[in-house]
Amino acid sequence: MSSPSTAPTRTPVRRLITVVLLVPVLAALALWAFAWPAARTAPRDVPLGVAGPAAATAPIEKRLGEREGAFEIHRYADEAAAREAIQDRTVYGAVVATDRGPKLLTASAASPTVAQLLQRTVAPQAASGGAQIDTADVVTAPANDPRGAALSASVLPLALAGIAAGSMVTALGPRGVRAAVALLGAAALVGVVAAAVAHSWLDVLTGDWWAEAAAFGLSTLAVGGAVAGLGALAGTAGAGIMAAVVMLLGNPFSGAASAPHMLPEPAGAIGQWLPPGAGATLLRSVAYFDGAAATGPALTLAWWAALGLGAVLLGGTLGARAANRADTADEKKLAPVT
Repeated sequence: MSSPSTAPTRTPVRRLITVVLLVPVLAALALWAFAWPAARTAPRDVPLGVAGPAAATAPIEKRLGEREGAFEIHRYADEAAAREAIQDRTVYGAVVATDRGPKLLTASAASPTVAQLLQRTVAPQAASGGAQIDTADVVTAPANDPRGAALSASVLPLALAGIAAGSMVTALGPRGVRAAVALLGAAALVGVVAAAVAHSWLDVLTGDWWAEAAAFGLSTLAVGGAVAGLGALAGTAGAGIMAAVVMLLGNPFSGAASAPHMLPEPAGAIGQWLPPGAGATLLRSVAYFDGAAATGPALTLAWWAALGLGAVLLGGTLGARAANRADTADEKKLAPVT
């Protein structure tokens, strides 16, 4: 039989061992989530247009096909159609067969990384005999952010804002409608402040101001609602799990720094189903492409927000019923026996 004096020390020792073992696991998970996509960045079925007569584009398509799996070829009748597809965010760029030789169309606003890739790899492949190829940037990145660094840097602050809002609602205890109103108000203010900083001050966004504010706010609400919703149903642990998913998967898998098609699968697809990736795609669409291809990411964020707020309201209802049952039980205990 162990002495009573040694028993209390076991729990701290076990906790110490748990910390020692858990921290390396978390570090390995974080390194995998952030370093793996960065180390495996490469084109994977990047949508690319080829425009012109079939006889002229066939050799170009053949040369592009030598990089198996790198590009998903879309065919267009002429340069005007290819430009329209780029502006609609159907393709990242296009190779146009002209009388003077191939011409490369890019869109640095869609992804500076992909635009540079096309100039570095597609242009030499499209041209024959080492000839020079003309290049035109159809939708240019803003002069104050030519590399897209500011837009990609906005993903983490928005995620942190959403996590903070959801965590504070979980910790401070407002339930039901009050919690939902708090999340909506915080997201709206974040959207206005973020648009004021990125558009009005830094001048790195060039779209409609209110559309950009709405994109910022919806991204924050999607994260905040998800964190608070799971917190309302599963407590602090639930909020922590959702925050970890956003930080360890949503941010590195967002593709904001390059493009979803440049990430290894299934990271690129997963990232677009999570709020940070959908938010970055939506912001790029409204900031540089007049809202083209914004419906998909907007719906993704709306679903996250709706499910999160629904869980918050449900958690509030369940909590109120539990409190009422507890009060009723207390009243019965205190009632005098007749």
